[in-house]
Amino acid sequence: MKLVIQLVLWVVIIFLGYLVFNAVYEPIQFNKLKEKRYAKVIDRLMDIRAAQLAHQEVTGRYAKDFNGLIRFIDTAEFVVVQRRDTTVMDEEYRKAFGVDQYKDIVIVDTLGYASVKDSLYKGDRYKQMAKVPVDGVDAEFEMDAGTIVKNNNTFPVFMVRVDKAVVLHDQDRDLVLQEKQVVSVDQVNGPYISVGSMEDVNTTANWPDSYGQATKQ
Repeated sequence: MKLVIQLVLWVVIIFLGYLVFNAVYEPIQFNKLKEKRYAKVIDRLMDIRAAQLAHQEVTGRYAKDFNGLIRFIDTAEFVVVQRRDTTVMDEEYRKAFGVDQYKDIVIVDTLGYASVKDSLYKGDRYKQMAKVPVDGVDAEFEMDAGTIVKNNNTFPVFMVRVDKAVVLHDQDRDLVLQEKQVVSVDQVNGPYISVGSMEDVNTTANWPDSYGQATKQ
């Protein structure tokens, strides 16, 4: 009986040790995998952001869907300009007062055109930008665009995001739930990985600079 009790105690000790080990080891592995997946997702979100900023620069608005954004990249061109300062006669002043007066102006010269595709991307990776780049996940980023009114002015806005639960689809549900509630200066905050906003005029992201900068424009 004594031997049996000792064996049972050893089994209990080993089992409790295993639980303690898992309680420490599993979150560590979760964080390692999370950071790798987040890095891939954020890299693609930065590609989308660059495309949206180019779209807004050329057309004055953001693209509402990925098909339109990809077509834009395939066909659109940036206007290459040169700005130079010069001084010219102020004809209105001379007519009004009969005295020569010069004024400083800025002349913008069009030098040519540059392909948006060649300017932003090497190769054709942009054609897959709608897809969430995580193995085993068949999902696309959520994207929206439109306008908002601030101080009686209308501004274009856009937003792109993916639920963290999609990115971490095969991980422990409790750890994923905790991750979606994160609020920290050095973490990806909230339930989504996102860039842009439909409520404010900015293209900021909710990830820290350690993943890559997406600053306000």
